[in-house]
Amino acid sequence: MSTHTPTPVPPDDRPGRAPRGSLHHVELWVPDFERALGSLGWLLEALGHTVSQRWEGGRSWRLGPTYLVLEQSPALSADRHDRHRPGLNHLAFHVESAAAVEELAAEAVRHGWRLLFADRHPHAGGERHYAAYLENGDGFEVELVAAEH
Repeated sequence: MSTHTPTPVPPDDRPGRAPRGSLHHVELWVPDFERALGSLGWLLEALGHTVSQRWEGGRSWRLGPTYLVLEQSPALSADRHDRHRPGLNHLAFHVESAAAVEELAAEAVRHGWRLLFADRHPHAGGERHYAAYLENGDGFEVELVAAEH
């Protein structure tokens, strides 16, 4: 067991610089890239992410210093994501208001998403937590979280 204490690094408040330890990127391997574009790609753009790179079978979207990749890899070992297995359960995104959560959740149905925990929506995460939990046809779950209201 290490007794080394890391030296604190002062925050870097310069514009365009990500704080130390913040998320750099997420790469999601999808079984069907075109289908993923219709659901995950649509959602990322609806949330303000912009396409930053394109290649055959892949694309990345950026928001600030963080980017998210969707890629259909030939090395996939399954044809569907299972959020109940070890690994990624879901991605949660900030949304500006409860009204925006509802608008996005309603529109998402037309883009291959279904509402999870409908009997507890919009407080499936607790009475003080306003969110929509959505799952697409490939089993990926996202949570759209309203700013405090």
